Amino acid sequence: MSERTYLDPDRPLDVRVDDLLGQLTLDERIALLHQYQAPVPRLGLPAFRTGTEALHGLAWLGPATVFPQAVGLGSTWNPELLRAVGAAVGDEVRGLHAKDPTRVGLNVWAPVVNPLRDPRWGRNEEGYAEDPWLTGVLGTAYARGLRGDHPVYLRTAPTLKHFLGYNNETDRCTSSSNLPPRVLHEYELPAFRTPITAGAAVAVMASYNLVNGRPAHLSPLINNELRRWTDDEVMVVGDASAVSNIAGAQHFLPDHPSGYAAALRAGIDSFTEDDSDPAPTVARIGEALRRGLLDESDVETAVRRLLTIRFRLGEFDPPERNPYTAVTTDVINCPAHQELARTAARQSIVLLRNTDAVPGAGPLLPLDPGRLRRVAVLGPLADTLHEDWYSGTLPYAVTARDGLAARLADATVTHHTGADRVVLRTADGAVRATDHPDGGPLRCSAPVRTAATSAEPGTVPADALFEVFDWGQDIVALRALANQRHVGADETGLLVNDRPGPGGWVVRETFRIVGRPGGDSVLHHLASDRYVRVDSDGVLRADAVGAADGTGFTVELVADGAAGAATLAAEADVAVVVLGNHPMVCGRETEDRADLALPPGQESLLRAVRAANPRTVLVVSSSYPYALTWADEQVPAICWSAHGGQEYGAALAAVLCGDADPGGRLTQTWYRDATELPDLFDYDVIATDTTYLYHRGTPLYPFGHGLSYARFAYADLRLSADEVDAAGEIEVSVRVTNVGTRPGDEVVQLYTRQRRSRVKQPLRQLRGFARVSLAPGEQTTVRLPLRAADLVHWDVVRGRYVVEDARHTVAVGRSSTDLVLTGTLTVHGEPARPRQPLDAPLRAVDHDEYAGTASLPDGPDDAAVVAREAGGWIRFSDVDFGAGVTGVTARVGGRDLPASGTELLLRLDDPVQGPIVGTIPVAPDADRQDAAGSGTDTRGDHVGGDEGGGGGLTREVTGTWCAEVTGVRDLYLFFTAAGVTVSRLTFSGGPDGARSGASTGGA
Repeated sequence: MSERTYLDPDRPLDVRVDDLLGQLTLDERIALLHQYQAPVPRLGLPAFRTGTEALHGLAWLGPATVFPQAVGLGSTWNPELLRAVGAAVGDEVRGLHAKDPTRVGLNVWAPVVNPLRDPRWGRNEEGYAEDPWLTGVLGTAYARGLRGDHPVYLRTAPTLKHFLGYNNETDRCTSSSNLPPRVLHEYELPAFRTPITAGAAVAVMASYNLVNGRPAHLSPLINNELRRWTDDEVMVVGDASAVSNIAGAQHFLPDHPSGYAAALRAGIDSFTEDDSDPAPTVARIGEALRRGLLDESDVETAVRRLLTIRFRLGEFDPPERNPYTAVTTDVINCPAHQELARTAARQSIVLLRNTDAVPGAGPLLPLDPGRLRRVAVLGPLADTLHEDWYSGTLPYAVTARDGLAARLADATVTHHTGADRVVLRTADGAVRATDHPDGGPLRCSAPVRTAATSAEPGTVPADALFEVFDWGQDIVALRALANQRHVGADETGLLVNDRPGPGGWVVRETFRIVGRPGGDSVLHHLASDRYVRVDSDGVLRADAVGAADGTGFTVELVADGAAGAATLAAEADVAVVVLGNHPMVCGRETEDRADLALPPGQESLLRAVRAANPRTVLVVSSSYPYALTWADEQVPAICWSAHGGQEYGAALAAVLCGDADPGGRLTQTWYRDATELPDLFDYDVIATDTTYLYHRGTPLYPFGHGLSYARFAYADLRLSADEVDAAGEIEVSVRVTNVGTRPGDEVVQLYTRQRRSRVKQPLRQLRGFARVSLAPGEQTTVRLPLRAADLVHWDVVRGRYVVEDARHTVAVGRSSTDLVLTGTLTVHGEPARPRQPLDAPLRAVDHDEYAGTASLPDGPDDAAVVAREAGGWIRFSDVDFGAGVTGVTARVGGRDLPASGTELLLRLDDPVQGPIVGTIPVAPDADRQDAAGSGTDTRGDHVGGDEGGGGGLTREVTGTWCAEVTGVRDLYLFFTAAGVTVSRLTFSGGPDGARSGASTGGA
């Protein structure tokens, strides 16, 4: 080939990639493995950077169109809208890239397709839904928009985040997500599979956490599962500093060269390490090559994937051939994108509740603008919009107050934040703030007179007043009334009132007011974990190590925020209370929520306003669900949306005033209390009855819920066939009529439930949906396809997806709990099959139920089960002993076992009281032959293999089978001590005494 073959756009892609790859030296190839890929001038290869944030707009690069948060985009249930938003964001990336190609890369890190398993997750705002299928549909739509529809060139290169099992910020780099096989294949993988198989996403980011004891960056699922979903090359990038965690915080491997080598072999192509400095990555990979931990072919494979994406972006082709190179900065925040942002915000608003404020008056919403003379818009979010960590810089902001004032031009719109105003007193005076727009240091100076300190108080000077904003979990932010700027502590601890509000990777604008036994309080600065004291020069600094060393303050209430808001509410025709979270506080990246409650100060504000005016509308603007139990009983109308971007206020006003129907539907269950949720770290949604799929309680608001101003009737549910085979497909149709007096939007939802199964099945599962807009009296027939192949579950017996021979309830309705019509579909699939213990070993991880156990690695690709406590057990259901089992062996290991050793018990039918049919001895040291049994010593073979894991050396141990068992029974493996690991059970018996799996060497 010519040395210029790679520049010929008419040659096949793989030929061009191979040509360029062949001309790169080993050092040049290694330099491409870092996030900041080095240029190769001699080949005309420019620098390239992975990772432009584009979750709901172009982020971190200055003003750009800001769309609703991803969870808000999800609540539109409108894939075409998400595709349009993705295309707009992709164009803005392209436009800014054309201006600054070095700073703005075309590999975008979006969308996030982690299912929203737990609403306490700090990054809840980044995902779309708790349902994996819906997440996949919406993520595919957004990614399609980002990538474009050109047959050759990519608009941008979308990257799915975060692979895999990532739903907690607490200890996120060291915690392990427990994903039993069914949870893995039925809940976690599908959301990633759909965008990859559709060709919408071309890259994936690995997650910080471990999965079943193995770092996600070393997961065999990257190569063995993810990359088998498509014939295209899939680029996999590491999360920031995550590869260094392998030998660092995770202690999984002994040093960084080992960790980097293992990650590269596992399928990580691009290392996001040490910010823009590639030197440590280059050095560690070079050392791994010198040690023989890597082959040059490992580097070549990764670089091929990286180059393939760059070729698909058109980097090496004449600009006139690639339509996306013509995009300029003119698209950024252009009128069309502003209108799209308004549409997305409008369709994302969910009407949760709408009843009469006065008995017999009819639903409070929509408001009648012609009858409103005075409207109070109240609350900490009433006149502000917040950016989240992955938000772009707002080019402008239409707040709720702005939107309602513009829409209700003939009415008086009043406003109050609902925040208390306080004076912070010390023994020597009061805290003062400068009124300079740029702020300055806070100082303690002469006392001020208030109603509490003088019988004839003077007016409290503004420089001594601070507004206190309650963001939950006892966390507050202080805003100086003098210049309307927030108080923060700089890197030296100096308190200054120069901040627009809480923000940044390290939020330095939040405090806790901590009471002390003497009756005063201290200010605890959260970011520095220091307490505020008044220095000798009167300046406030957060540098005291303990509360006892901080300066005592008396927090004197000057103006009750709730009372002030209630006064305005009482004077208004209607009160609109806008509450919710600050997206940089109490639930964000690095910080999970502790509960589901509204901040207490906000709850008090709502109650005061409701008491003052029964015509109260609660508007919740938040990154996640709340347990609004009191509000649901007492407030006549409640709306929710995510933080809605630059056009939020205009969209909200349109919905509240009836110019648009509330089009959103919930994509998460809103629980009544956090006590309905399992431990944050328990990822087994099946065992814990979590999400709408398995939750047996009555939620506050169910998955799929959302009201309309119209009323819709469902009729004539039809299935095109009552029976179908496993490869077949039917059509489900239903007639929907608007029987109300207003035009409205409905999201028709299709669910199924398998009536009988060998395993626990979801109570209901979303299979399809359709958005329809109907005028009063208008009707339409909604038709939704239903494939039998989508009714699969992961069969741990067969190790694959199975469509069972079963009957299914097919239901349509308005939400997952409001299903108004049902039918029955008989699916002719595979019959349930018992386990045949003599045909193959029983892999421990393929159990059906468990207690007190967890999974961890067994070699580079397999897994074992470890007892977390004595008395733990796993169950294998439906084991067929008809062929006559006479012996058993097990691959076992363990650490910190009793000095006398321990044993495993095999019981039938019950883990504790069932008859014992077998015992397996486990020596205290797994590298020592057990005198009580014979076995094959697999010295040096660790649980975790040559890539760590800490489960101890493992070996095959022969146990004792002590009973004749017939028929199909449940078999329990019972652990009498913590720390024991089991990889598999192998049985012998039958007419010829055969050993299960002997012909294939085991599992």
